[in-house]
Amino acid sequence: MSDAGLAKSSFDTITIVPYREAWAAEYRDLVAGLRAAFPAGTRFHHIGSTSVPGLAAKDIIDIQATVASLDDIDLSVLSSLNYIERPGLSDHSPAGRDIPEAELKKRFFRGLTRRVNLHVRVGGAFNQRYPVLCRDYLRAHPVTAASYQVIKERLSGWFPTDANRYYDIKDPMFDIIMDGAEIWAAATGWTVPEGDSGS
Repeated sequence: MSDAGLAKSSFDTITIVPYREAWAAEYRDLVAGLRAAFPAGTRFHHIGSTSVPGLAAKDIIDIQATVASLDDIDLSVLSSLNYIERPGLSDHSPAGRDIPEAELKKRFFRGLTRRVNLHVRVGGAFNQRYPVLCRDYLRAHPVTAASYQVIKERLSGWFPTDANRYYDIKDPMFDIIMDGAEIWAAATGWTVPEGDSGS
């Protein structure tokens, strides 16, 4: 099986597992290896459901690397670490919002040694802020996080092998949650942290 085939088969099956304390330490170990692929000063954040204590998730570590330019990547280092790129991807624009295309661009890599989604985004862009705000809002609102978990578990039961349908429902549902997150951010003065502890 090719790397591309392995990536598709292992990542696109939707299986939700209980929260694992080990995810935080795995994130830190992964970032330690990834630093060599990026310029000094690159900020890393643990994002996605594995970054929210207590939240069930797919056993895939999501990492965001914040860069000044999407060209600021040493691809040879990522290749040596067994990461492959899925080119041409960008993030979705929430319904009802007119987000410039440049604010949604990213580069996306999958780690094949340990299942990882590596999202490389430009600092200050809409899509760079969104997942960190999402994470911090869920950390601060356990009832919302618990409801989100129920939705994910039901979607994975309905569409365990159909990632497109899973995300067709999950993404707009999350955009609804993010309306509340934006109100919370404004009320608390939340800003994107410089980087995660240990990263």
